[in-house]
Amino acid sequence: MAGVASAVAAAACPSCHSPVPPGLLFCPSCGTRLAAPPGPACSVCGAAAQPGAKFCGVCGTTLQAGKAGAPILASAGSRGPGGITLHLIDENGRELSRHPVSADETTIGRGGADVAFPDDQFLSPLHAKLTYRDGQLLLRDLGSRNNTWFFITDPHRLVDGDLLLIGSQVLRFRRLGYPGPHPPEHDATRRMGSLVPSADIARLTQLRADGSERDVCHLSPGRHLTIGREKGDWLFPFDPSMSSVHAQIRSEDADFVAVDADSRNGVAVAVRGEVELKNGSKMLVGDKLFRVVTQ
Repeated sequence: MAGVASAVAAAACPSCHSPVPPGLLFCPSCGTRLAAPPGPACSVCGAAAQPGAKFCGVCGTTLQAGKAGAPILASAGSRGPGGITLHLIDENGRELSRHPVSADETTIGRGGADVAFPDDQFLSPLHAKLTYRDGQLLLRDLGSRNNTWFFITDPHRLVDGDLLLIGSQVLRFRRLGYPGPHPPEHDATRRMGSLVPSADIARLTQLRADGSERDVCHLSPGRHLTIGREKGDWLFPFDPSMSSVHAQIRSEDADFVAVDADSRNGVAVAVRGEVELKNGSKMLVGDKLFRVVTQ
């Protein structure tokens, strides 16, 4: 009996490694689910659900799964964003742990955050913040070193300074504006030069891990740019996380739109200001990939 008691006392959270008293379903330090109860269960409090029940009998959270992409609303009778859970997933979409969002503000980081991952070296101590306001779940970066990323599901219109994560490549979009008139020639001799494609008005720059620039691809009106590992206009053959055809930058008059070409790992944009998350939204914080799930 002494050996069993000592093993129970020594139990630790698989995520943050903090000691966890026996009998708990969630780690009190980081919120990671420790053990799933048999059968249907509430994603917020972990209580077992009665067959056919629509609401949790303990905390009142609705138990019906929401539709992916639907706006996030608070559950009836709850305070704050009841029924919202962050599912930590791997690159294949398999669930690793669950982290309920039970407060109006929830921080994510390496240390001192509400949801903490001390061993993630890509995380800043306080990296990102989730805010629940007026029925919306909003994501904001807290000035982290590696940015906070949200994955696009619809075409994303690029704004000057946007950062894209395509495979493991970080690309910065910069608008150049329309070129001005050419200076007058001093004689009648015409200059040689490429006429196709037309004048460039924007560019994508590949950024190294130290922030320095490497390759540059220019963008011009009426010309789409396809990015991939094997096929396209801009290829990254040594990036195993990039799909054969991964993304496209489409020209729409003077604007450019980023589109995911049904890639395996998706296309992400660095958060600027606040970004609304919906049911099924994915975000990358440090080295941690999350999916938002509402009940």
